[in-house]
Amino acid sequence: MQEKIIILDFGSQTTQLIGRRVRELNMYCEIVPYNKFPYDDPSVIGVILSGSPFSVYDEKAFKTDLSRLRGHLPVLGICYGAQFIAYTSGGSVEPAGSREYGRAHLTTMDLGNPLLKDMQLGTQVWMSHGDTITSVPESFKVIASTDKVAVAAYQVEGEKTWGVQFHPEVYHSAEGTQLLRNFVVDICGGKQDWSAASFIESTVAQLKEQLGDDKVVLGLSGGVDSSVAAVLLNKAIGKNLTCIFVDHGMLRKNEFRDVLRDYECLGLNVVGVDASAKFFSELAGVTEPERKRKIIGKGFIDVFDEEAHKITDVKWLAQGTIYPDCIESLSITGTTIKSHHNVGGLPEKMNLKLCEPLRLLFKDEVRAVGRELGMPEHLIKRHPFPGPGLAVRILGDITPEKVRILQDADDIFIRGLRDWDLYDKVWQAGAILLPVQSVGVMGDERTYERAIALRAVTSTDAMTADWAHLPYEFMAKVSNDIINHVRGVNRVCYDISSKPPATIEWE
Repeated sequence: MQEKIIILDFGSQTTQLIGRRVRELNMYCEIVPYNKFPYDDPSVIGVILSGSPFSVYDEKAFKTDLSRLRGHLPVLGICYGAQFIAYTSGGSVEPAGSREYGRAHLTTMDLGNPLLKDMQLGTQVWMSHGDTITSVPESFKVIASTDKVAVAAYQVEGEKTWGVQFHPEVYHSAEGTQLLRNFVVDICGGKQDWSAASFIESTVAQLKEQLGDDKVVLGLSGGVDSSVAAVLLNKAIGKNLTCIFVDHGMLRKNEFRDVLRDYECLGLNVVGVDASAKFFSELAGVTEPERKRKIIGKGFIDVFDEEAHKITDVKWLAQGTIYPDCIESLSITGTTIKSHHNVGGLPEKMNLKLCEPLRLLFKDEVRAVGRELGMPEHLIKRHPFPGPGLAVRILGDITPEKVRILQDADDIFIRGLRDWDLYDKVWQAGAILLPVQSVGVMGDERTYERAIALRAVTSTDAMTADWAHLPYEFMAKVSNDIINHVRGVNRVCYDISSKPPATIEWE
């Protein structure tokens, strides 16, 4: 039985980071809504309470009953989680005089406390809260403070219950990983037996049991997630898996041909469908980003459904859904951040059962599984690419000519990154076609042509990202090559915004 840490999500933007940090310790964990704790699961060895956008005293604040957890399992509250434990125990939480955001240092620490073991006095932590714990019950022992925050960390005496008002999961907390290690390994007793190899072994066994001799269809996109899901399923059920790769006309240059060749080399049973004419027709004149996504999502469903019905006795639909897809598609507050066409729609339309073998993995874990499965490195290291493809990198309406321009510009940019040994140093890169034209001069002629924006970011999880500081010489050459070789473009810009406040994609 795989032991696990449960992370109760109270709506923080960094909840996924907590999960990633725990997984990096080779400990399996799951993120569940704050009110959905799996009380009947005997494999749970500890609980972490996340931060939240709410104040604990708000009427709308997320609340849960901790009486069945405290005293039974080790509990660690982070930020809102720490405040919630203190507040519901009779402590006081009040608005801070000014929002406490950014770097701070733990000026007093009980280094004998197991949560702070092997940490250094004065260690840097990251604060991000508008409220602060102003008093704690007598049974709470303060174990760390900063010059501005008296209760930066505490333990409830007689319990394995802790709270920290800072965020150990973010990189700015210098010894945050050590604190999490102290909790999940030393305090919870985690065995650190979670790895790509153990995931493959257990998942293949589960898939064999779940699917039996049933036939399965899977929609391939050419990306890392669906490709790894396909190879994993192929290892489990072999010939009973049929993969369908739909070209909606907005893939990268030559991608349809190249990806099909890769899949053949992997021994996958793949059906390739060129449906670009259908998608261009349905997208004609559409400019609103979310409507574009929905048209492409529905079109994909229609084409996929038609092809899948050519296969007899299919009972399962497999998808390359990963953890960020599930969490980003519908946040705990009920606000849609962006729609993912691989999360819903198909199972209902096709009356199929859903199989998502990667659903609990982060992107870097998916890549680790791919390597363990022996997949070629160029497939594993491929940058994330949006399901709607270049449709969300063309601002405004979609036409075949605009796609041609963007494909050519994007191809020069991506090949340049590879040639300059920069591709693996960035998380994601691509070109965006802007809905503006500008004046230029080519030879003796005045031009009035399109502008291209280049986007390249560094990230570890796509939840936050910084613009990539690419060499000026490289940027100059790429700009020159695009303007000289892509008909219809006379200006190239570079996007230097980070996420947040911007997103990685423009639409």
